Amino acid sequence: MATDSREIERIVTGVATSDGAGVKLTRVLTQDLQRRLDPFLMLDAFRSDDPDDYIAGFPSHPHRGFETVTYMLAGRMRHRDNAGNEGLLGPGAVQWMTAGRGIVHSEMPEQEQGLMEGFQLWLNLPGRNKMTDPAYRDIPAEQIPEYALAPGVTVRAIAGDVPGLAGAVRRPDTEPVFLDIHLAPDAACDLPVPATHNAFIYVYRGELSVGAGAGIVSASQMALLQSGTAATRLMMHASQAGARTILVAGRPLNEPIAQYGPFVMNTRDELMQAVHDFQSGRFG
Repeated sequence: MATDSREIERIVTGVATSDGAGVKLTRVLTQDLQRRLDPFLMLDAFRSDDPDDYIAGFPSHPHRGFETVTYMLAGRMRHRDNAGNEGLLGPGAVQWMTAGRGIVHSEMPEQEQGLMEGFQLWLNLPGRNKMTDPAYRDIPAEQIPEYALAPGVTVRAIAGDVPGLAGAVRRPDTEPVFLDIHLAPDAACDLPVPATHNAFIYVYRGELSVGAGAGIVSASQMALLQSGTAATRLMMHASQAGARTILVAGRPLNEPIAQYGPFVMNTRDELMQAVHDFQSGRFG
């Protein structure tokens, strides 16, 4: 294995909260980490087999200035928006939505019982593209490339263009990498991670060690990986229980971030304009 591995900078435990019409979730990447993990703005993890935790869903709400990436592990969620897009997200599927200059959408469960589990990631857009036309793409589970990276290691490549792991989605500017990595008990892997990118992992099953320092990351924890390093790899080793984790990395935009709820712009004036435009019915 390579020895130039990214190491853990610090461990973060998510905050239990609710969003939408009362959906219970864990907010892992919070607003205070936006500058450190630029270009990522938010990461929510949700997992429950209690319908009361998710059945009310996310009724119609607006976004402007960034992209949302929803990755379903279990359950079914229906997307509708005011641009006429509609799609059903099932297990293993991804929804990639560019809010751009403004979109209003809903995300509602299409199940009344059973497990609902997945992630929603917010990815910033550069200032010059924040007012681009909205866009939407559903990616079925079977269209996400899957790789046997090493014995006992499977990688689902949602996004990115790194050696040996071409993802289903490629985006300019931020060049995001989004991998879902499954490690069997005691399995190890060595993944490419661009030195130019801010990066983190979130372990959602089991436990694993990271880097030459063998820092331990347990389920429901996020590990920020050191930045400002020449390291271009990430070494991970699962415990005897195995592990599942997502790896997220992106090229920072290094631009001002101004956020008001579902609007993310570069200045306060742009935020006020976003609120005015939405209230005036100018989103779509």
